[in-house]
Amino acid sequence: MTDLAAAPSAASAVPSAASAAPPVVRPDDLEQHRRELTGYCYRMLGSAFDAEDAVQETMVRAWRAADRFEGRSALRSWLYRIATNACLDALEGRKRRALPVDLSGSAAPPVVESLGEPLAASAWVEPAPDARVLPEAGDPADVAVARESVRLAFVAALQHLPPRQRAVLVLREVLRWRADEVAELLGTSTASVNSALQRARATLAARDLGSGRAPDPVDAADRALLDRYVAAFEAYDMTSLVALLHEDATMSMPPYALWLQGPDDVVAWLTGPGAACRGSRLVPVSANGAPAFGQYEPGGRPGRWVPWSLIALEASDGRITGMTHFLDTARLFPLFGLPDHLQDASAT
Repeated sequence: MTDLAAAPSAASAVPSAASAAPPVVRPDDLEQHRRELTGYCYRMLGSAFDAEDAVQETMVRAWRAADRFEGRSALRSWLYRIATNACLDALEGRKRRALPVDLSGSAAPPVVESLGEPLAASAWVEPAPDARVLPEAGDPADVAVARESVRLAFVAALQHLPPRQRAVLVLREVLRWRADEVAELLGTSTASVNSALQRARATLAARDLGSGRAPDPVDAADRALLDRYVAAFEAYDMTSLVALLHEDATMSMPPYALWLQGPDDVVAWLTGPGAACRGSRLVPVSANGAPAFGQYEPGGRPGRWVPWSLIALEASDGRITGMTHFLDTARLFPLFGLPDHLQDASAT
C-alpha cells in the first residue's frame, strides 16, 4: 500500500539541543489528530463506536500526561502510542468481530423463513462514516489507499490478526511508519516488528480479499451501477436487480448470522420473508470509503418511511458481489446523520 500519512522520521521527531523547555501541549494540538486517530482505532477495533471511545480515552490520557510530554518524540507519534495502548486494552479478552460470511462456511439453504436470533452488536464489524475515519483531502493516490484500508472486507480481515500484529500491519502497511518507529511505539525490537509483519501478511493473504471491492465514488461505471441498483430496488424490480448481481453475490443482515448466496436465493428472500422492503426508499451516504445507502421501508401509512437498514455494497466487473444490510438503525442512523424517518411532503 502507498503512503497515506507518513509518520515523522526519527530525526525530525527529536528537538534541537537549543530546545531547553518542553513544548506546551494545548487542547487544539490534541484535537487536530482526532480524525486520523479514529481511523486508526477503527481499523484496530472494527467498530466506529469503539473507535470513538478509544480516541476519547486517548485524549483524556494525553491531557492528563501533557505536563510530562518532553518533546523527545513528535506529538503525533506520542498520541499514536497512547491510542495503540487504548486499543490493546479494549481488545484484551474480547472475541474478534466478523461479518456473517465469516461465521459459517456456507450460505443458508434456499428456503429460509426467518432471520433467527440476533447476536450482540460486539460480534460484528460495523460500518463507519467516511467523515469520521478518512482524511478530508490529500494526494488522490493516498486517498484511494486510505479508502481501501477501511473497506469492510479489509477491516474484517484485520480482525483475524492478534492485536499487536494488527497494530504492526496498520502502522507499517497503511500509515507507512518505519519498522524502528513501530518498534519504539510497541516497546519491542525491529526484528520482532518485521517478523510480526510477515505473519500478518501471510494471514491476510489467506483471506480472499480480491473477490469484490467497494464501488469507487468517482468512477463513472460504478456510479451508473449504483444508480441502476437504486432504481431497481426502489421499484422492487427483481428482474432488473438480478441483472446487476454477480452469480455468487451474497446478502447478509447483521446482527443476524444468516447469509444468502446467488441471485435466486436473494430474490427468494426479498419476495418472501423480506417482502416488507417493497416500496423502500434509499438515501445515499458514504461508509467505509464507498457509497452506501440508508434504507427506509414503508412506515404503516402513506407517505411515511421508517429506518430498516444501512446498506453497504461490493462490486466486481460491473456486477454487485455483496450486499450487507446492517439492521441496527437505532445506533447507525444517528452516526451517519440520517433522519429518523422520511415523509412525503404531500402527505403532511
